[in-house]
Order: sequence, then C-alpha cells, then structure tokens
Amino acid sequence: YVGPFKALERVGDVAYKLELPKELSRVHNTFHVSNLKKCHADEPLAVPLDGLHFDDKLHFVEEPVEIMDHEVKWLKQSRILLVKVRWNSKRGSEFTWEREDQF
Repeated sequence: YVGPFKALERVGDVAYKLELPKELSRVHNTFHVSNLKKCHADEPLAVPLDGLHFDDKLHFVEEPVEIMDHEVKWLKQSRILLVKVRWNSKRGSEFTWEREDQF
C-alpha cells in the first residue's frame, strides 16, 4: 500500500476523494472504499513514495533480482514453463511465479 493520504471529502456512499502528493498527479484522486485501508500508526505495509517508478499504465515498476526455481505445469497437451522470481520490492522480498516465455 502507498500512503497514508488525507481524505478530503466523501463522494456518494462508497467513495472518497484523497489529497495526493504531486508524485501521484497522474492518478485519479477518487477511490472506492474497497481500495482503501485504514491507516494505523505502526502500519508496516505502507510504501514510501520516494524511489517508486511507474510505467505508462501507472503500474509499479519493480526489477527482478534472481530466478529462484523452475517448474513445468501441464495444460492438456501443452507444457507451460514457469520460473519463481524474487523481486526488488519496496515492501521487502517478494516472490511470484511467472511464465518463462513472458519473462
């Protein structure tokens, strides 16, 4: 999660308009409540904005560090090669399985 941010106003029954910093100026500032989390003083999941990079679709850009494992899954007659990737994440070590041909 990124934040915390100040809630400026309630929009309807299920959304809030937030005060976002200039680094997030390309992000729409109204969010459905399902996308918000209550901020606690010692919240370890909050990600600092400094050093974050976004692509054209406003997705976080995180760099892979190393491939940890390989696996083959079968889908009917097709083999799907998977790799377990350790990412350089602001939230700490993060691992995901990715298709080898898309990695």
